[in-house]
Amino acid sequence: MMSSHPVRRSRAPVTTLCAAAAAAACAWAPGAMTHATIPQNAADNKNAHANGIMSTLCGDVYSTVFWPLLVVTACLAWRTRPKADAAEVPAGFSSFQFRYLLAWFLCVGADWLQGPYVYALYASYGYTPSEIARLFVAGFGSSMICGTFIGSVADAWGRKLCALLYCVLYIAACATKHTDNYVFLMVGRVLGGAATSLLFSTFECWMVAEHNRRIFGEGLLRYMFGLMFFVQYLAAIGAGLLAQAAATAIPLTKLGDHSFFYGGYTTPFLLSALLLVIAIPIIQTHWDENYGEGGQGESGILASLKKGGEAMFSSWKVPVIGLAVSAFEGSMYAFVFNWTPALDAGADTPPPHGLIFSAFMMACMCGSSIFGMLDTSIAPTKALVPVVVAAAISLGMVALSLGQGAASAAAIFAGFLAFEACVGAYFPCMGTVKSQVVPEDCRAGVYNLYRVPLNAFVLLLLLTDLSLATAFTACAGLLAFAGVAVLAVHLAK
Repeated sequence: MMSSHPVRRSRAPVTTLCAAAAAAACAWAPGAMTHATIPQNAADNKNAHANGIMSTLCGDVYSTVFWPLLVVTACLAWRTRPKADAAEVPAGFSSFQFRYLLAWFLCVGADWLQGPYVYALYASYGYTPSEIARLFVAGFGSSMICGTFIGSVADAWGRKLCALLYCVLYIAACATKHTDNYVFLMVGRVLGGAATSLLFSTFECWMVAEHNRRIFGEGLLRYMFGLMFFVQYLAAIGAGLLAQAAATAIPLTKLGDHSFFYGGYTTPFLLSALLLVIAIPIIQTHWDENYGEGGQGESGILASLKKGGEAMFSSWKVPVIGLAVSAFEGSMYAFVFNWTPALDAGADTPPPHGLIFSAFMMACMCGSSIFGMLDTSIAPTKALVPVVVAAAISLGMVALSLGQGAASAAAIFAGFLAFEACVGAYFPCMGTVKSQVVPEDCRAGVYNLYRVPLNAFVLLLLLTDLSLATAFTACAGLLAFAGVAVLAVHLAK
């Protein structure tokens, strides 16, 4: 029976469409597609802009795909937008919602702003792929190690304090991007990895605790999670376009005889730091502190891992799903590292990394929206099998294109978009599968143990100096293995 109460709908999809279109117009202003490097001659930059905005809009596969993809993303987002019964919205909820989502938008936007140009910045400083790989591994390793205990730290120290700590750590990480000193860049990656762990644990924990303290209800909590992910995707899409415009506004320039740079690929990191500077007073003045029910401490973490180890032997499905998670997400981390050089290999001139990043995020949002439209009676493992198989085929297509010698930028880009759509569907689907397979009382320990093979896969893929074609072939193989593992769990039901 349908409710007669009015429905409260999120306007985030409309905002996504308008904000992304406006940002795209800025990013595609004349000169937005040029490569931000140390200039040899100012006239060279002017000549690169001569074709004007129309050639930019229609002259390459990335901009040609962008507008249709934006429309499809907005339509799917509108179709699956979060909803809440207006009669269930109590006094104070709108204020709480705004205070949290504003801070979340600024902080997650600061994180996404750094995504498009990390590899490109390191390459512009003259570092080799193997040296860049070590920087990426440092960031991934820092995030994974901190992720095992950062929740307990936030419970003990306070979620608000740790949210502010995230801002400070990430500002420091952004500052290191303005130098080409390898040691400082490595320190920045470690700080950034720790900050990322705080971002994707502390903020959610604060929101849930504050929501429950105010007794807003479980239905509105689901609504808040829906809005949280919408805002995250909005921030990601807009961040890519803003980064594109920022990176091409001023050429990358060395300051005197010092190893300090400004402009070019460093500009998105500067904007990221500015967003965090804005977020700090908002969190400080508008958030109340809350804590966990006693921080776990070292003994609690060890006890959690012990329970996780016992759960691994309680059912064969638990470790098999863990291997599937490690294989899929290990391939995803390898993709994060390799997408920039792969697209560079298929292009005569450096492609628009910020625009491409926004397209990836839209594809990811489409995948998530499509999963949200599936009939809830469909078993999540049944839905997950084709998602993982499609991801394997996508990266296999990329590997095939790269292995032919004359790489096709269009084929590589299409494969990456398909893979990102699979990633968008994978996370909510796998989250449901894990909730059904992994026992509740030892879930944290099991998830931490899942990181062990995941770390091994990432190290194997990033530190073995594989060619791009070989790396993506390996990723496709891992994804095929993940598909077999999920299929085995599905058929056992």
